[in-house]
Amino acid sequence: MGESGCYSNGKQLNETFSRVHEVIRSFILERRVLNIPGHFHITSMMVPTDSLLKYDYPVLVSKNTERKSPRSRPLKVSPQKMVESGPVPPPPKPKSPSADPSKQQTEEILNAILPPREWMEDNQLWVQPVSSAPCTRMDVIHLQEQLDRSLQERQARETGICPVRRELYSQCFDELIRQITINCAERGLLLLQVRDEIRMTIAAYQTLYESSVAFGMRKALQAEHGMADMENKILELEGEKRDLERLLNEQKAKCEAIERREAERREIEEKKHAEEVQFLKRTNQQLKAQLEGIITLRNKA
Repeated sequence: MGESGCYSNGKQLNETFSRVHEVIRSFILERRVLNIPGHFHITSMMVPTDSLLKYDYPVLVSKNTERKSPRSRPLKVSPQKMVESGPVPPPPKPKSPSADPSKQQTEEILNAILPPREWMEDNQLWVQPVSSAPCTRMDVIHLQEQLDRSLQERQARETGICPVRRELYSQCFDELIRQITINCAERGLLLLQVRDEIRMTIAAYQTLYESSVAFGMRKALQAEHGMADMENKILELEGEKRDLERLLNEQKAKCEAIERREAERREIEEKKHAEEVQFLKRTNQQLKAQLEGIITLRNKA
């Protein structure tokens, strides 16, 4: 019963490792396809700065420049003294050949989800992987204190968009992912997916912001050009308005002159007509008087 139980436990452990390997491989492929930005970058002639993410002791990767055969040995990795640029964790104890497979599996998972940072110094490549040491309650408290201290020292803004605050919280989130991955790889991979989704969302918002800024600038330039055209149109319409007002005043003056002339002519015509009427009335009275005189003479005769 004891041997069968150990065999079944070993089989379950191998199945778990295989499943975690598949999940890691899928995550790595997805990150490469989506081109998700990582939390580190390789610099030249520069030692990486302090980070909230806990790293192991840096190692020097020495490269042999001589030409080798296809069956040559891989790059030689040898631990060196601590770099003087900043504090790094103490060197880990040498691993025995009979190391725990679960610990080795955890280190592989950590290197997959949180790749080691690399930098060049004196034409030598230094590699510093993340720490695989389990965390304690004091480590979490120290991380909180270090985060608060870094926010104050780097003068991060408490509200609004702040790249410094975002960088520090990103490092803190990576450290939490590291701590959780050591205890439960599946939970760490799930948090990695959440982190990548948040980064993709922020990248999408940044793209939308940049496109909206470009759109606003383009519309502002179009508005400036449109404003100049409208100002020219306004000047043209104002000139046309002045011409029309001048023409209207001329027509009004002509109309008033015609009205005065017609009024004078009508007055003259009315006066002439009245004189003719009076002349005709007098003529009529004279003719009437003559006719009455003739009739009276005929009656007397």
